[in-house]
Amino acid sequence: MKEQLANELVIAITPYLTGLEIQDLKMRIDMVLGHYDISQAEHALTVYEGDINDLMMKRFLSAKIAKGCSDRTIQEYGKTIPKVLKTIGKPYQDVTADDVRLYLATRIHRDKVSKVTANSERRDLSSFYSWLQKEELLLKNPMNKVDKIKVTKEQKSAFTLMDLEKIRYACRSTRETAMVELMLSTWCRISELAEMKISDVRGDVVTVHGKGDKYRDCYLNAKAMLALHNYLNERKDSNPYIFPRGAFTCGNAEKYTRGVLRKDAVHWFRNPDLIAESGHMDKSSIEAIIRRIGKRAGVEKCHPHRFRRTGATMALRSGMSLITVSRILGHEQIDTTQLYLDISNQELEQAHRKYVL
Repeated sequence: MKEQLANELVIAITPYLTGLEIQDLKMRIDMVLGHYDISQAEHALTVYEGDINDLMMKRFLSAKIAKGCSDRTIQEYGKTIPKVLKTIGKPYQDVTADDVRLYLATRIHRDKVSKVTANSERRDLSSFYSWLQKEELLLKNPMNKVDKIKVTKEQKSAFTLMDLEKIRYACRSTRETAMVELMLSTWCRISELAEMKISDVRGDVVTVHGKGDKYRDCYLNAKAMLALHNYLNERKDSNPYIFPRGAFTCGNAEKYTRGVLRKDAVHWFRNPDLIAESGHMDKSSIEAIIRRIGKRAGVEKCHPHRFRRTGATMALRSGMSLITVSRILGHEQIDTTQLYLDISNQELEQAHRKYVL
């Protein structure tokens, strides 16, 4: 009961706190409640008429929010786990390992989803059952008998130098150039790029908010600094984000672009009336812009994450150590970094001849 009350208190004020503040608040509430015996009021004792799986999901998500999980993680749990349980068609406590295995096999062979997708669903369900067991709501965890799905990890390619020059040439505004150069210099994730604030930039250093609610410093080369300077000089609004969201509706957007050449319409961000006072562009909007640039440049598979891989690969080829590359990327495991790198067998052979006696 104390745990449930603490979670509900934290959830009530979650929108006003950061992840680290949420964790600190949760510990302080636990300390205070430790001095009290708590029971639920009788008038609040009602028979839950909904689905038992829904009830457990609400408690699970409440616990994850109180723990400080990101909004993206919470949304993923809330979407995936109920879908899996509904397909299996049993209360959570009656689900067996065989039920889960059959579900995963059906997803792969009948529904034709990738093994990556199926394994992601298995991982989310495993998190749910691990929580149930930890809270002593379930004695046995069926997921302990369900093996991970082996996924072939393919090493994806980086942009070539010619690709990069084509992409740079295809940019039609200072904003597009700033996006490209920032990604190439900082190797940031698209979510980190979207959340960058002007105040986060200090000279050639920019602090980004990464996965796991962690902050790290990334670095701007001369091209990125110049591109950012040129872009911000064209901005006349007060939005704190480097890439702010637009404030226009379809109506006034059409009014602004009426009579304006298409090549000039991409400069709409110069008009402060079309910039929201707060808030940043979402990831899908930035990704759409990058894909359009790639299409104009004639470069296939042009998406934000490929810039991250390209920057790391080129740095390693120039002599940067793998550990340093890993730290700049914000990886906790070097194994993860190795999957990012586009290093050919020929380059490995040359490195072996150079360094191995």
